[in-house]
Amino acid sequence: MNAKELMRSRYDAFVREDWEYLADTSLHQSVEELQTSPPMEWLKLDILNVTKETVEFKAYYRESDGINVLHEKSSFVELDGDWKYNDGILYNSQVQRNESCPCGSGKKFKKCCQQK
Repeated sequence: MNAKELMRSRYDAFVREDWEYLADTSLHQSVEELQTSPPMEWLKLDILNVTKETVEFKAYYRESDGINVLHEKSSFVELDGDWKYNDGILYNSQVQRNESCPCGSGKKFKKCCQQK
């Protein structure tokens, strides 16, 4: 496994709310900390840039106030052959009006979920 593969598997674990896996693949996050995250419906993951030890991504999710995006540059470390999430830099991003709606409708965001 490499950093990009771990990033994808961690996204899948967030979708499934597999807190044990997320804690096991992190250097600093505990199950208890992860379980306190507000409930979200994860919609889509876009990988933007990958290096050996970093993955920049946008993860789209739905909350009570609408669709939002988590834009992060995550850093990973390899310990004894296993990759672990270390930390990340968060960016202040929003879903852009003219991008495809993350809900999967095929419409532009401004003509779909932004109006709700």
